[in-house]
Amino acid sequence: MTHPRRVFLMAIAATGTALSTLSTGARAQAKVDEKDPQAAALGYVADATKADVKKYPKYAAGQNCGSCALYQGKAGDAAGNCPLFAGKQVAAKGWCSAWAKKG
Repeated sequence: MTHPRRVFLMAIAATGTALSTLSTGARAQAKVDEKDPQAAALGYVADATKADVKKYPKYAAGQNCGSCALYQGKAGDAAGNCPLFAGKQVAAKGWCSAWAKKG
């Protein structure tokens, strides 16, 4: 026979695990804000076509986070992780001055 107290405790444990997983997933999905001090220092923009070409003359049309060696998202993803912005995602169509061609 299953005791109501045991069922209750198992339900509490399962709920805590589910909530922990959800909150971790939500944090991982945070997007980099262009106004973030590190993003601003690197000239990050969520739309590469808006890169400041006067300030960053190395920018060339076609460069974007999705084609950068640092980008950790999969091809076709709208956003992905970048080690320069730990815990946040960059837009695949974004750009920053640390862009490096995939080898």
